[in-house]
Amino acid sequence: MKIDILEFVEGAKKARGIAVIIDVFRAFSTACYAFDSGASRVIATGTADNAFILKKQYNSVVLTGERDEKKIEGFDLGNSPTEIIKSNLEGKTVVLTTTAGTNGLLNAVNAEMVITGSLVNAGAVARYIRSLNPSHVSLVAMGYRAKHSADEDLLCAEIIKSVLGNNTSDFEERIKKLRESTGKRFFDPANLDFSPPTDFFLCTMLNRFDFILRGETRYDGNIDLMKIDY
Repeated sequence: MKIDILEFVEGAKKARGIAVIIDVFRAFSTACYAFDSGASRVIATGTADNAFILKKQYNSVVLTGERDEKKIEGFDLGNSPTEIIKSNLEGKTVVLTTTAGTNGLLNAVNAEMVITGSLVNAGAVARYIRSLNPSHVSLVAMGYRAKHSADEDLLCAEIIKSVLGNNTSDFEERIKKLRESTGKRFFDPANLDFSPPTDFFLCTMLNRFDFILRGETRYDGNIDLMKIDY
């Protein structure tokens, strides 16, 4: 099994085989919590305009996402697991758009299969990939705003690669140290309204969920995230 670690939108475009689009802080952690909170469907889209169009097509839609880390005007929720777990999403359609993660999904056009990656389901992602035994895996760390390398995304890629290689390394201490690097923004009082400390802890709960989210391209170019227990 050939495993490549790539970054940013450019990496998503280069991804081959099974592409794992990784966004730990916070898109694909948020998506996992949305399903865990009862959402019946999560649709990833690239723009706020597309999200508003989707809202007209379904009943009980919750618009979720961010630009510059903050909730988009007219949206119901930001890109925040904390907001998600406080909301009643039972049976609702969640539409998600973010700066990095969802655009990574939409740009992985050369991959045979696209799934999301985050720390909260990294183990399930690795088990799922191993069950398929592909010849090529592309782990794409989307980074901060899809422009700057992010420790949490690269660490998640390393964890998935490690499990695929049957390496039993303990990553817990390195996860905790994210608080001192790329995770420190969650502890800045100026960011409390849109990036609360609880988001850091919710996003770094390694292997909290035993399911993966596989992307299926829709007729309208958006992507349905399909929850598969694993």
